[in-house]
Amino acid sequence: MASTCTAVRERVEPGAYRLRPVFNRIDHIGVAVEEIEPSLELYRDSFDLEVAHREVVSEQGVEAVLLDVGENHVELLAPLSAETPVGRFLQKKGPGLHHVAYQVSDIDATLAELRRTGVALIDEQPRRGIRGSRVAFMHPGGTGGVLTEIVEPATGMEGH
Repeated sequence: MASTCTAVRERVEPGAYRLRPVFNRIDHIGVAVEEIEPSLELYRDSFDLEVAHREVVSEQGVEAVLLDVGENHVELLAPLSAETPVGRFLQKKGPGLHHVAYQVSDIDATLAELRRTGVALIDEQPRRGIRGSRVAFMHPGGTGGVLTEIVEPATGMEGH
């Protein structure tokens, strides 16, 4: 069962704040791939990971496949065109680690708290993610160079 962490600031020194724990767990690691099928040969067939879900997420311009790794997932992301964020990522950097996603219980409260503490956001408002989740991305410039996603699972999908 996911914890019920809430986003709250705590003062750590005069004029500085940091977030108290707001992430419930790592939800998934996103991997950008050119094509899904050859990648499934590696992850599903060679690594013996079970496909949990497969979906085209038109709003994000990707075909996505979630593979189970314990209570977490690896998410394979193939662009629907070269002009999507994942398509541009592949052109610039090639296949590989795209993002780290953390699960949260209240994405609206978490985004508000991230804004108040000055974390650079790509998404000011949540958008639709895989399996009906609500997601938002933080800018890598404010997260140590790592594209970071927060995910509020659809009702009933917490911990899956």
